[in-house]
Amino acid sequence: MNSTGTWISFDCYGTLIDWRTGMRGALAPVFADRTEAVLEAYYRLELDVQQASYRPYREVLAEGLRLAADSAGVPCPEENVLADAWPALPFFADVPAALEGLRAQGVQVAILTNCDDDLWRTTEMRFPVAIDEVVTAQAVKSYKPSHGHFQEFRRRRDPAPEHWVHAACSWVHDIVPASDLGVPSIWIDRDRTGQDPARATAVLPDATALAETAARLLAL
Repeated sequence: MNSTGTWISFDCYGTLIDWRTGMRGALAPVFADRTEAVLEAYYRLELDVQQASYRPYREVLAEGLRLAADSAGVPCPEENVLADAWPALPFFADVPAALEGLRAQGVQVAILTNCDDDLWRTTEMRFPVAIDEVVTAQAVKSYKPSHGHFQEFRRRRDPAPEHWVHAACSWVHDIVPASDLGVPSIWIDRDRTGQDPARATAVLPDATALAETAARLLAL
């Protein structure tokens, strides 16, 4: 039996949280003029690390940065500078109003995140609205674009198909698996990656019109 309520699930980091700005701020004191090269390499290599056998996300961050620094030809610090920066990662400016708009419409909010419980908690305490459900990588022992997060959310909440939409920035990590599983999606294409918009149900440049778009897709 499907649960009551209408749901929007989100990827968090990169969609609601300005991951790139936060990571850039953490890496700049270490890598100086090589910061952008390291950041771009990390963004590319993290997926490979995640798709190997499961390891905690702190280890993913450390290994991804080691590989990125090596790719950029610079030494990697011993400390886990990306994990250390997690509590200060900023929200995108358009997020509080978008989340409050969803709440005003009675939409329940879930987070399907590729980080682990401890790192997620440093972000959750700063959220502008209450979060109704969270599925972390630690809970499912896998990383998106694997389907574990989506399947676990379905197991826990069993939303009616017409009462669930997923919103995310990452085409690879979120839009593709949502499409594969038949979950309607809103691609918040902040990175302008140029990938296939047909895999998403709706495409937005940012979160400004998110509440209105979700209301349309969920027939509120």
